[in-house]
Amino acid sequence: MGKTRKPYPPEFRRQMVELVRTGRTPESQAREFEPTAESIRNWVKQADRDEGRREDGLTSPEREELRRLRRENRQLKIEREILAKAAAWFARETDSVPPKSSSS
Repeated sequence: MGKTRKPYPPEFRRQMVELVRTGRTPESQAREFEPTAESIRNWVKQADRDEGRREDGLTSPEREELRRLRRENRQLKIEREILAKAAAWFARETDSVPPKSSSS
């Protein structure tokens, strides 16, 4: 497994993207700077998506929203499971089992 490092600052990534757009290749930048050519190419693709030049993926705001919604969905599933277990426990404690709802 490769080494992990802190993400490059957004300003640094913007500068790398601008250098590619002015004609420098990602490979030449990778030799001169630390990020790999593949990372630089990915930054260019993402910048193109964010600026509307490409439509083959999610923009950064869309990606962040998707991440947030997945996190929220995961939390809601956990909460629903807890509530279902609590309802079952209370039903057993009171010796009355409520009719199963068809909406769940």
